[in-house]
Amino acid sequence: MANDTLLLLALAHIIGDDALRERFLALTGFDGATLRARAGEPDVLQAVAAFLAGHEPDLVAVAAALGVEPGALCARS
Repeated sequence: MANDTLLLLALAHIIGDDALRERFLALTGFDGATLRARAGEPDVLQAVAAFLAGHEPDLVAVAAALGVEPGALCARS
């Protein structure tokens, strides 16, 4: 699976979880409208990777939900 696609799936998972969504929005400064408009852009995908890399329990949980290794969510190609 392409890394950008994987990070988009991770973003969808984050947005679908109330606690993760609120923390992601607070830490990144993005809002819902911005994410809808720019979800696939490099800076948003980098923010997803950095968000997950910054908190291992979230990284592991999202990776498990997506069925991938945690390291796959931290690297941007």
